[in-house]
Amino acid sequence: MITVTELLEPVEQDLETLLSDLRSLIGAGHPILQAAAEHLFSAGGKQLRPGIVLMISRALSPQSDLTPRHRRLAEITEMIHTASLVHDDVVDEASTRRGVATVHSRFDPRVAVLAGDFLFAQASWHLANLDDLEVVKLLSRVIMDLADGEVKQGLYRFDTAQSFETYLEKSYCKTASLIANSARAAGVLSGCDGEQLDALYRYGRQLGLAFQVVDDILDFTGSDQQLGKPAASDLASGYLTAPTFYAIEEQPELKGLIANQFKTEGDLDRALSLVRSSSAIQRSRGLAETFAREARESIVWLEESACKRALLELPDFVLSRLY
Repeated sequence: MITVTELLEPVEQDLETLLSDLRSLIGAGHPILQAAAEHLFSAGGKQLRPGIVLMISRALSPQSDLTPRHRRLAEITEMIHTASLVHDDVVDEASTRRGVATVHSRFDPRVAVLAGDFLFAQASWHLANLDDLEVVKLLSRVIMDLADGEVKQGLYRFDTAQSFETYLEKSYCKTASLIANSARAAGVLSGCDGEQLDALYRYGRQLGLAFQVVDDILDFTGSDQQLGKPAASDLASGYLTAPTFYAIEEQPELKGLIANQFKTEGDLDRALSLVRSSSAIQRSRGLAETFAREARESIVWLEESACKRALLELPDFVLSRLY
């Protein structure tokens, strides 16, 4: 099975430069912000999102070197992602992320919220300095979507009346918006036409949705170690995902258990059993495979290059996490 490191090999040097630059941009000699940056440097982060921006940028101009603006866009993308992780950990009350103590558990929640805010503000400042209004709009939208996704997730806990479309919208906001809009922004900086920009956006959107559905499947099938959090934690927290929606269609009893918020002993185990004994996991796999195929199809027009090949392999890598 191919690894993330192998996939990102075409931009390995670019990512090393990016990490070096981020250390100076984010840390700035401030211990709290340096702790926030450890999500990037110590917690085994794969830099997948900036890697996608860098690969798209190179795939659009295979014969040219990256411009400073493309490099800065990749840095901004990772800053936004890191800021969202810091805030997510506060909301989820997570004590560790990939085995490293979270910012709020090392310091306190107020400091973590401020550190996340600072990273968002810093990303916005560097974004404004790109001097491209279209790119500013795209990445500002991402920051709005991330907050919107978190709010939606909180509002719809244990709500069995919500629609599957609501789940997909929330998944887009939390996971796909950053990949989709930063992919489009790379195209804007490369001077792509409208049709190409739409295709790059679609690549990021469908890839992000595939990634989220795979994550949601792993909540039921993965180990604590594989997930970096307790298995079935999403269901226990009342977050309804693709497997849950599909299982409810076949096992109406599940709806009552969720609405009751698993208050009776054994309710959560019963709910897990209902999901696993239905065709929900299989149907969710099919959904992830559809998103992955649509992602691949949207970039076939790119000129042949190592970066294009890696971008085409990425959706399959996302699916491979299931096996």
